[in-house]
Amino acid sequence: MNPSAPDGPAPKGRSRRNFAGARPVMDDVARLAGVSKQTVSRVLNDNPAVRPETRETVLDAMRSLGYRPSRSARSLASGRTRMLGVISFDAARYGPASILTAINTAAQKAGYLVSSIALDTAERDTVVRAVNRLSAEGADGVIAIAPQHWVRKALAEVRLDTPLVVLENDLGDGTPLVTADSWTGARKATEHLLRLGHPTVWHIAGPTGWTSADLRAESWRATLRAAGAEVPEPLIGDWSADSGYELGRRLAKRPDVTAVFASNDQMALGVLRACHEAGRHVPGDVSVVGYDDIPEAAHLLPPLTTVRTEFAEIGTRSLQLLLTQIDGPAGPPSGSPSGSPSGAASGPQSGPVVPVELIIRRSTGPAPV
Repeated sequence: MNPSAPDGPAPKGRSRRNFAGARPVMDDVARLAGVSKQTVSRVLNDNPAVRPETRETVLDAMRSLGYRPSRSARSLASGRTRMLGVISFDAARYGPASILTAINTAAQKAGYLVSSIALDTAERDTVVRAVNRLSAEGADGVIAIAPQHWVRKALAEVRLDTPLVVLENDLGDGTPLVTADSWTGARKATEHLLRLGHPTVWHIAGPTGWTSADLRAESWRATLRAAGAEVPEPLIGDWSADSGYELGRRLAKRPDVTAVFASNDQMALGVLRACHEAGRHVPGDVSVVGYDDIPEAAHLLPPLTTVRTEFAEIGTRSLQLLLTQIDGPAGPPSGSPSGSPSGAASGPQSGPVVPVELIIRRSTGPAPV
């Protein structure tokens, strides 16, 4: 068969024989379909120049042979691997896990595979190794879920030659960013409790060095000051229900504590238990607000007032932003300015943000008289 055969259908009566004994390759498909190898490549990459009847003939040959295009074949044809990399930290937590699930779902719909690397150590070398591995695998682009300040610093020092999108932490060099509006979320939670008549709001913060925890604590503090309320010393947790419980026990012993804002729902759950054990009724004696709106929040006793974060939207939006870079005229390199999703940051956050929503349930009520 002439390898430069025209882009037409196979002659009638051509045998659809399966090339047994070896995995079928692109040459086998071209031979069976009566077209050139280049035409098969165009079909694989959805080239609109291929006539519909020719496309169907090639697809019929693929089905007849049981041909499955390899990633390398697609890469040779298009210059892409159709693979994206994701670097995540503390991936077991609800937020990062939900974001990663959304990225995988959106990537699959777009025809991409995802290679994920979960890191849990605060060392620059771990970030460097992750970046090098994804580069070696030929990732067309990378999404970095970077919730801690040390991750931001490490990413800022590592230069990628592929498009990059960062979640939660602004690298300060024009790298596209997607984040939730932690500043506004904390403000809404604090204002809600103040409007209920509580003289002040106590805060159980997330661990120091986490961007979202620091922003929520700063916003809580600024909101109290703007209202002329006393600003208590925040208590620092570690995102776990255990830390919320231990810190909640300390707060439950104080009769002047009537409102608590926890930086995530797991810590708020611990506060609910601590109040129950101390005989402090929620919300009659103490009102409690969490953050994230985990699936269990609506089923706690009492159902938890919380700030809903649309983690799925964060993941989907980050994937769309990355694909916009990849599909751009030149695929802007990491660190160069590029288009951003709509939305302006509130408070001292930079870059586009995903809005949040205060969900009021029965864990909050008027201040006791």
